[in-house]
Amino acid sequence: MDPRSARPFRSIVTRGGPYQTFVCSAGSDGDGIVTVAVAPDGTLTERARTTAPHPMFLALRPDGETLYAVERVDGGRVSAYRIDAESGGLERLNGRSSEGAGPCYVSVDATGQYAFVANYQGGTVAAYPLADDGRLGEATDVVRHEGSGPDPERQAVPHPHAIAPGPENRFRYAPDLGTDRIEIYRADESGALRPAEAGPTTVRAGAGPRHIAFHPTEPYCYVVDELESTVTAYERDAESGELAAIDRTTTLPAAFDGTNEPADVHVHPSGRWVYVSNRGHDSVAVFAVDAATGRLELLAHEPTRGETPRDIALAPDGEVLLACNQHGDAVVSFAIDETGRLEKIAALDVPKPVCATFLESA
Repeated sequence: MDPRSARPFRSIVTRGGPYQTFVCSAGSDGDGIVTVAVAPDGTLTERARTTAPHPMFLALRPDGETLYAVERVDGGRVSAYRIDAESGGLERLNGRSSEGAGPCYVSVDATGQYAFVANYQGGTVAAYPLADDGRLGEATDVVRHEGSGPDPERQAVPHPHAIAPGPENRFRYAPDLGTDRIEIYRADESGALRPAEAGPTTVRAGAGPRHIAFHPTEPYCYVVDELESTVTAYERDAESGELAAIDRTTTLPAAFDGTNEPADVHVHPSGRWVYVSNRGHDSVAVFAVDAATGRLELLAHEPTRGETPRDIALAPDGEVLLACNQHGDAVVSFAIDETGRLEKIAALDVPKPVCATFLESA
């Protein structure tokens, strides 16, 4: 498969921006959310730092005015922050119980009406209504997952690791590392998480599904499997929400024999490439997407220039990728060239960065 066979992609020489990025920092000198300016040339500058207790994941409301963070405090919390467009600083609006221990993921639907939270240790997912000013209402629904997997240490109980709205905003997908299932919920005007009629998707036993990413134009999605260092491609039925596995690919080079736990997965805005972060190999795996089949072809592994890349993020124009090196205390920016491969641009010291999300402008 020729990764250049799809429509042309702009050279990194003409990259867009500037952008503003928010980064979760869990460093010894104080937890917080760091606001970072990403210049048109990909260089990084800290703009502001907001105190926040042990933030683990972030999501933006579609209007770009409110940021949501899950925080490992008070048994588990989700908080809303108003974004100051001038300074990049954040003003905390309110917070709610995450309805479970160890919150690890938050997302917002395309309408900006609901936020969703996954609790890794609590085994639950929850939905929250959002007020006009961005504040979080009380949870409208909490679902406790059930089941286990074959790994006695990692899969003795459910561990939902994400909950993400699908492209048409009709379904919510929740990969559960502990049960080897992707739970599928249909959207409900009341905010309830109703199981889709298609039922959950059962994945390969012991795979440990973690994060999910959707193709922007084709009926495909990609799930990173933490426990076996693979990424699985699925064909998605837009009407029923059902997922059917079509491909599974290792995230590692053949010669690597160390310990690895892949963490994050993203599809390029062009739909031509998929990126997966490897914790252990400390790299980003780059895959080309076959538009006709949804299958993946491994193109390259790019070192993240730090340890434990827990999260990666793509700029809205698809020309810059950020890697958050949790144990390397650095966020590193990479240029994406016309083949989808990565080239390091710059690094910014951030204590224990674990998540990053892009806002359109700085």
